[in-house]
Amino acid sequence: MNNLHDIVSHFSIDGTVDVIEPMGAGLINDTYRVATVSSDTDDYVLQRINHSIFKDVDLLQRNVVNVTEHIRKKLQERGETDIKRKALRFIPAKDGKMYYFDGESYWRISVLIPKSKTFETVNPEFAYYTGKAFGDFQSMLVDIPQQLGETIPKFHNMEFRLETFKESIKNNKAGRLEKAQGLVDELLVRADEMCKAERLHREGILPKRITHCDTKVNNMLFDENGKVLCVIDLDTTMPGYVLSDFGDFIRTAGNTGAEDDANLDNVNLNMDIFKSFAKGYIESAKSFLLPVEVENLPYGAKLLTYMQTVRFLTDYLDGDCYYKIKFPKHNWQRSLAQFKLLQSIETHEAEMLDYINGLM
Repeated sequence: MNNLHDIVSHFSIDGTVDVIEPMGAGLINDTYRVATVSSDTDDYVLQRINHSIFKDVDLLQRNVVNVTEHIRKKLQERGETDIKRKALRFIPAKDGKMYYFDGESYWRISVLIPKSKTFETVNPEFAYYTGKAFGDFQSMLVDIPQQLGETIPKFHNMEFRLETFKESIKNNKAGRLEKAQGLVDELLVRADEMCKAERLHREGILPKRITHCDTKVNNMLFDENGKVLCVIDLDTTMPGYVLSDFGDFIRTAGNTGAEDDANLDNVNLNMDIFKSFAKGYIESAKSFLLPVEVENLPYGAKLLTYMQTVRFLTDYLDGDCYYKIKFPKHNWQRSLAQFKLLQSIETHEAEMLDYINGLM
């Protein structure tokens, strides 16, 4: 284990470090709370950046600093109070970089936002708060002057995901294609439709915005009264389509079952969650959304669910190389559950669009 006190000593923090202890249960980065001795100085969040996922740490940190500084500027222009708790702030290392490399790992530090908490529960109330917060997040970043890079290249690019999928079908590394052929066929017949966003972008019709790319309720901080403070976990904040952020929340939070539910009867689209999230999102984002973006929000729910089905099935065909599995057919079970959710979303697509149009 690295000497965490030594790691922290390389950053320009205020105060004297008291204790450093594990914090949260993130799946990507190792996170620690750094408590200082005095109540007059900030506490901090120390993170080891997962370099196997985020290959370009310079780009990653440049993105998050540009994003947080622009959000802080927007909040000041609005006359917001308590900005310290409504925008993340990263601390430079003593060499001026926004991270420290110890020879093996990359580290960063941000100021801990006091008296804040996250929620894991998704119900209509928190779906509304989440929609409002992520819509506002996108709205504030519409005019960010810096050009952000892709921290995970082609992350939500469906054409790229399909190329990988077709290679896995061709290679059939794990000898599982025969079992999966029916689902493979169902996905391939939808392939052309699911590449629509990339085509619209190339035609100059669908713009790329700055999007979060991980729209979950637990990626927001709330204050002690349950009011939203700010959006967190900004590592995947990069150019993308608004419909991806919208669709990713519906995929993860709008599922009446589990992502890997063995009982497919449990898996359907929760329209109450959809409506609450859409209401909050449109309230915050309608000022900048183009008609083509609005009309494709339900398509975003289809797209992200289709994409995740393809990714799970690709890993199943490859022999379970990417996602952690708990049993031999886990990725197959995930694929079936995601496809069932996709089918449910398809049956609700017209209803979803009618509801969104009614909010505009």
